[in-house]
Amino acid sequence: MRLLNRSAGRISRHRRGPVAGLLVILLGLLITGSVWAALAPANAERGDSLSAQEEVDAGRELFLVSCAFCHGQNGEGVVAADGKSQLGPSLVGVGAAAVEFQVETGRMPAVQPGQQLAAKPETFNREETEALMAYVASLGPGPAAPEEADYSIDGLSESEQREAIVNGGNLFLANCSACHNFEGSGGAMPWGKHAPPLKGVDDKHMYEAMLTGPQQMPVFSEGVLRPEDKRDIIAYVNSLEDNPGYGGFSMGGLGPVSEGAFAWLVGIGSLVGFAYWIAAHTTRSKKEEGEA
Repeated sequence: MRLLNRSAGRISRHRRGPVAGLLVILLGLLITGSVWAALAPANAERGDSLSAQEEVDAGRELFLVSCAFCHGQNGEGVVAADGKSQLGPSLVGVGAAAVEFQVETGRMPAVQPGQQLAAKPETFNREETEALMAYVASLGPGPAAPEEADYSIDGLSESEQREAIVNGGNLFLANCSACHNFEGSGGAMPWGKHAPPLKGVDDKHMYEAMLTGPQQMPVFSEGVLRPEDKRDIIAYVNSLEDNPGYGGFSMGGLGPVSEGAFAWLVGIGSLVGFAYWIAAHTTRSKKEEGEA
């Protein structure tokens, strides 16, 4: 009994000592860390889902402030007062790719309606754009924003890159040159619209334009142009910027329009002026002036 009492007394003294408190704290931290490590994966997954929903909610707040006036409270579109035209089309099913193209090129939000919205400096930063993309994508299934591998040929070998450019050139001349000109300089279209020039346009935005068909541009779906075909067209357009102008003065690269105007005004105009000068300075005209 004496030994037990002595042992209990020692334990009691150590329990009241300063080291005992430190050991209790360390033991508590060890237990807490073990429990957190066991439950951390479940918490992380839950946090990701909450983050995605929060992004959609943030996108809806931006949408209600900047887009709902034309596209409706729920992206259903708004019919104009005349009951025929639409103030803003429905965004259900347009996908994140359409939002990224329209917002990053500055076409949306629109300052005022018109025949065609022109590119301008973007209004939203990247975080806000991604929130809008998430919200519109939640309205209905649509084309997702492309990855760099979808529109870049950097991962191909040199011979494959040449083949891609040749294939892209054939596809461009068959599907795009009628509006964008044979070298991507753009051109006029009916009803006050125009096909914008493609030089200097971001590769991602060119891919998204083909994928979503903004404004008067047709939609080149996967059934019309395969993803690699779209990538090859972009490679061809980029190659045009590196090609030297072997033909001399390009006159804007607008093809028959500028070349025909130059031929009539400068070429034929110069010939007519020269012919008039010859007629005014012939020998017969000089004799007639002397006789008079």
